[in-house]
Amino acid sequence: QVQLVESGGGLVPAGGSLRLRCDASGTWETLPNMNWYRQGPGKERELLGTAPRFRAVTVADSVKGRFTISRYNDNNTMFLQMNNLNPDDTGVYYCRVEAYLAWTGNKEYWGQGTQVTVSS
Repeated sequence: QVQLVESGGGLVPAGGSLRLRCDASGTWETLPNMNWYRQGPGKERELLGTAPRFRAVTVADSVKGRFTISRYNDNNTMFLQMNNLNPDDTGVYYCRVEAYLAWTGNKEYWGQGTQVTVSS
């Protein structure tokens, strides 16, 4: 079982910045991938980026240049640095991980989400 806790959300004016954090705890042999998603009001859940354990981070084109993802394997933590935020960035931001165990294979886990609200 894996537990994910997101933090760092809040209310920020347009043009501001926020740094979200995802902490993973539990039991696994490896975490092949960690992801950030978001879901805006009335919108589908959107993949923002992927932080693989052994490959380079990728960020969605829609937020590239404004959002940066970093992952620290030593303490199983992932960050989402968001700059120059605008009201369209408002939504619930989720952390997702794939956790591998030999007897279960890859399983996915989601955090509870953290609200980000950008005021105009």
